[in-house]
Amino acid sequence: MPLQVSDYSWQQTETAVFISVPLRGVCGRDADVFCTENYLKVNFPPFLFEVFLYAPIDDDSSKAKIGNDVIVFTLHKKEAAVWETLSVSGVDKEMMQRIREKSILQAQERAKEATEAKASARREDQKYTLNVMMKIEEEERKKIEDMKENERIKATKELEVWKEHQRKAEEQKRIQRKEKLHQQEKQIEEGKKLKHKSLIRNSASRNLATKGGNSEDIFFEKLKDDSIPAPRSVGSIKINFTPRVFPTALRESQVAEEEEWLHKQAEARRVMNTDIPELCDLKEEEKNPDWLKDKGNKLFATENYLAAINAYNLAIRLNNKIPLLYLNRAACHLKLKNLHKAIEDSSKALELLTPPVADNANARMKAHVRRGTAFCQLELYVEGLQDYEAALKIDPSNKIVQNDAEKIRNIIQGTELKC
Repeated sequence: MPLQVSDYSWQQTETAVFISVPLRGVCGRDADVFCTENYLKVNFPPFLFEVFLYAPIDDDSSKAKIGNDVIVFTLHKKEAAVWETLSVSGVDKEMMQRIREKSILQAQERAKEATEAKASARREDQKYTLNVMMKIEEEERKKIEDMKENERIKATKELEVWKEHQRKAEEQKRIQRKEKLHQQEKQIEEGKKLKHKSLIRNSASRNLATKGGNSEDIFFEKLKDDSIPAPRSVGSIKINFTPRVFPTALRESQVAEEEEWLHKQAEARRVMNTDIPELCDLKEEEKNPDWLKDKGNKLFATENYLAAINAYNLAIRLNNKIPLLYLNRAACHLKLKNLHKAIEDSSKALELLTPPVADNANARMKAHVRRGTAFCQLELYVEGLQDYEAALKIDPSNKIVQNDAEKIRNIIQGTELKC
């Protein structure tokens, strides 16, 4: 049976009561305190302190301080008044039991309300998270539709330009054919005139020959010269040659792709979004995406993945054209088992890592491996194997990726055999 503590002391003001209970050499960690508006109990075996308060107190604002082998209670009264005694008088065992039971029921009810409030808050958080995910998916869907529409408009414009070019080329050819036909007709007409003149001269020479031989001898050379046709008129014929494209000798060259990649990287560095409310509270270096990326990398190394994601999120809001930000955030989501987000970030990184060149080969391989890992953890082994094989095409000598790809093939083959 516990020993009742009777050598306590208490003081009061009109608004508060102060109680000092000695612990008698018992460690403060072993003291169990229970307090309601009409009942106070401290259990520190083998001792027990119990008091049925004279008037109700505000147990939410009341406090207990343990230290130096003593517990000091500061109890705030619900109504400002001076108590005649600390505990209510004339309390028999039956009434004590009722007060204890009532106090326990009140404590259980308050605990139940707190649990329900916590559950309600958790449900609200889940609902908010779901709404945010749906909004993100809707934005991604709209972005894809806009990209499709822009590509359609671009293709339509290119087709119209090609048609206009073809129309002008056909018109030019038609004009050239018309000019050539006109020149041929003109040459034929001049040939007819020359032929007619030659016939006239020949008939004249025959008439002179019939009049006498001398006449033929005198004018023979002259008529012979006159029978020679005149030279053709000078003209110009325009000739068009079909251009021939010769293949380059540098078949494996990636100079153009490298220049495009460097140009995209330079453009990405210049893209900055400064219309963010949080920027006003940041230092100048904290507004730099590269600084935030390095900060996220350090947090990732210390396994503080949530803080690393926050750093990458702000960096992406500042500049959403840097692929390494999405690639590193995908690694954090993998650690936290946010598999769908890891797939989205890996896909976004691959989208930005274009054109494929040697400078971004390592990043593309990591993106394929991380997306393949997320697919496999979702038990989508076929999709995961496709990403691992894409990574092996980039780095065929990577033994770790080769071993993981072989394990995935064995899993797929075992699944097919079971079916």
